[in-house]
Amino acid sequence: MSEALGCEHVGKRYGDCVANRDVSLSVKKGSAHALVGENGAGKSTLMRMLYGLEQPDEGQVRIGGEVVRPSVELSLALGVGMVHQHFMLVPTLTVAENVVLGREPRRGPLVDLRRAERELAAVAERYRLSIDPRRIVGDLSVGEAQRVEILKVLYRGARTLILDEPTAMLTPPEVDQLIAMLRGLVADGDTVLVVTHKLGEVLALADEITVLRRGEVVERRSTQGLSAASLGQALVGRALPALPKRTRAVGVGERLRLSDIGVDRDDGTRALDGLTLAVAPGEILGVAGVEGNGQRELAAVAAGLLRPARGSVHLGARNVTRLPIRERHALGLGFVPEDRHEEGLLLDAPLWESFYLGREAAYGTSPVIPRAAVVEDAATQMATFDVRPADPWAHARALSGGNQQKVVLLRELARKPTTLVCAQPTRGVDIGAIAQIHTSLLALADEGAAILLVSAELDEIFAIADRVVVLYRGKLVLEQPLAATDDRDALRARIGGAMLGVAHP
Repeated sequence: MSEALGCEHVGKRYGDCVANRDVSLSVKKGSAHALVGENGAGKSTLMRMLYGLEQPDEGQVRIGGEVVRPSVELSLALGVGMVHQHFMLVPTLTVAENVVLGREPRRGPLVDLRRAERELAAVAERYRLSIDPRRIVGDLSVGEAQRVEILKVLYRGARTLILDEPTAMLTPPEVDQLIAMLRGLVADGDTVLVVTHKLGEVLALADEITVLRRGEVVERRSTQGLSAASLGQALVGRALPALPKRTRAVGVGERLRLSDIGVDRDDGTRALDGLTLAVAPGEILGVAGVEGNGQRELAAVAAGLLRPARGSVHLGARNVTRLPIRERHALGLGFVPEDRHEEGLLLDAPLWESFYLGREAAYGTSPVIPRAAVVEDAATQMATFDVRPADPWAHARALSGGNQQKVVLLRELARKPTTLVCAQPTRGVDIGAIAQIHTSLLALADEGAAILLVSAELDEIFAIADRVVVLYRGKLVLEQPLAATDDRDALRARIGGAMLGVAHP
C-alpha cells in the first residue's frame, strides 16, 4: 500500500524544549491512522509540521511518497486538509459561504452563491454528509458544525484528512456518526490521520497507531487484537491504576443548591430556564448536555461569575446569590473553569502567579506577595501532580493543554474546598492525567466535598459521578442515579438521546 503522508527523522525544538526528536511516521493511503500520546508528547507539533504550519528543524516530510518543503498552500494543492479541534467557521455566514470562503466561484465580478450551493451539495452527496447549504452556521449543532469543517477540506479536494481531537465536543450519537463517516471515507480510498485521547475511538476507527512519548516514537503497530488496557499502557508507559473505591457514602442535606435559576442571553433567548438542582456533601453530580444548552451558564452562576436574572444560589444554609467570588471562596467554594485560557490562567506570567491567583488569603493579610513561599508551594504541588515542566517560573502559555489543566485543578484543590464547581476538567487531557484528575476528585468527595461536575464526556460521568442530570435548551430534562451495575449501553442511549432532546424510556 503506497504512502499518503509521512516523515523521516523529524525534530523540532523551541529554545531548550524538545517538542519532537527523531520522529518517523508513515500513513498509508486508504487507511485510518491514529497518533496518540500524553499531553506534551509532541503530537500537535508533529501534525503542524506535516500540514505545513511549522517547519521541522531537521528531517524530511513526505506527501504522496515525495519529499517536500511543507507549507499549507502546498498541502492543500497536494490534497491534504486539516480539521482543527476549535472550529474555524464564521457563525453569521451560511454553510455554503463558509465552505467556499477564499475559493468563491464567480460569475464575472460577483460571487456565484447558487453555484457554490450546487457544488457543495454534490460534494456532500458524494461523501454522504448531508447538510443544508443555506443554513446559518451559528444555528448548527456542534456535530453539524464538525461536518461543515470536514466538508470544507473535502470541497478543496483533500483526500488525506488530518483531524485534531475531532470528538472533543460531540455527544455519543454524534461520535458514532463521525466514526462511521470517517470509516466510509477510508472505504472510498481516502486517508485519515487523527489525534485523539479517547482510546475506545482509536480502536473503533484506526487501522494503525503511532505512540509518542516525550517527543519520540515509542511504538508503531496495527490495532488488530489490541485492547484498550494495553493501548493505555503503551501511551503512558505504565499500567494505569484502577480508580479507588469510595470510602464513604453520600452525606445528608445540601451543600450546594440552585433554585429556579433563570439566565437570559443578549439575544433574548433563555440560557437557563427555571433550573433547580442540589448537591449533597460527598456527592459528585454530573451535568451532561450538548455544548450551548446552558452548562457554561450553570457553572458560572454556581461559581459566582454570573448573577442570575431569577432564582437563588445557596452554599449550605447561606444565600450567596449576590455574594462576590472572594466571599464564596471564604465559604469553601472552588471553581475549575471550562476555558482555562480565558478564566483559569495568567498565560504570559510565571506559573506560580497562576497558582497564587485567588488564594491570596491563604498567605496572610500582608499587601506584599510572599513570593518565596508561593513559589515553593507551587513547585511542590506541580511535582506531586506531575506537571511538565514542574517549573514554577515557566510561563503557562508554554505548557501543553493538559498540563495547563493540571495547574488549574491543583490550585483549586489546594484551597481544600467543601464545594467544587468543576467544568470540563479533562477536556484535551490524556488518559494518564485523566486517571489522576478522577482520583483527586474522588478523594475530595470522600472528604465530604460536594462536586458539581459539568462534562461532555459520558464516560467521565459514568466513572466517578453518583448521579447525572441532563440539560437541554436550558432546562433539566433527565435525572438519573448511577451505579456500577447499570447497563451502560442502555444508559448511554437514554442519556445521549436526552442530550439531543429525544425522549428514551
